[in-house]
Amino acid sequence: MQRLTDISALQAWRQDAKGTVGFVPTMGALHRGHLTLVEAALANNDQVVVSIFVNPTQFDQASDLAHYPNTLAQDLQQLADVGVTAVLLPNQETMYPDDYRYQVAENELSRLYCGAHRAGHFDGVLSVVMKLFNLVQPTRAYFGEKDFQQLTLIQGMVQAFFLPIEIVPCPVVRESDGLAMSSRNLRLSPIERKIAPQLYATLTADTSLADKRQRLADLGFDLDYLEVYQDRLLVAAKLGEIRLIDNVPFLAGAGA
Repeated sequence: MQRLTDISALQAWRQDAKGTVGFVPTMGALHRGHLTLVEAALANNDQVVVSIFVNPTQFDQASDLAHYPNTLAQDLQQLADVGVTAVLLPNQETMYPDDYRYQVAENELSRLYCGAHRAGHFDGVLSVVMKLFNLVQPTRAYFGEKDFQQLTLIQGMVQAFFLPIEIVPCPVVRESDGLAMSSRNLRLSPIERKIAPQLYATLTADTSLADKRQRLADLGFDLDYLEVYQDRLLVAAKLGEIRLIDNVPFLAGAGA
């Protein structure tokens, strides 16, 4: 597995790469959910690149960025074990030589749901993903459906800017108790970790949206939103200091 830390090394690698290139952008702290994206890429491409870059522009709170888990040695070992071709490890200076003066923004969906509670978050996501796409030039890129709003925005960006990249959605991967896998789960206290699976249990319960909101409040979740978008029921809620997101399929005509 090649480790690429600067643009010139990546460009040299990309010029020599044969066949299709699958790409999985990550911020590290890899878990089983990330690895399912990598495995999907490995199954359908000749080469697979994974990036690890904790993107500062998508954090609306400096404390959240400061506390983001760093498990780089373990991450690299996991990627080598599954057979990734190359890993991209850029630093902030490499990714933002313009000091983030140039940005990619979307002015409708990105202002709703997570965007309504995290100012500038999706501008940071779209900007860094566009940069990574331009650098890696993948055939296909893989994103989890857990971040459904993010996935939808990236699909829209690719379409709007005529990027020749296939965006491949991958299903939510869950712990045995139903909690959606997330790097943030590492920061839950033992008590919070026992409560956290109730987020998914409440989403999937045969109850109205009003009842779901009340149930989450009773459990101690600080709800940002619980809303239907397209055919999904989206939720974001804080448990203690940790913000959790999830979504499940939602049938039209279900309880409101």
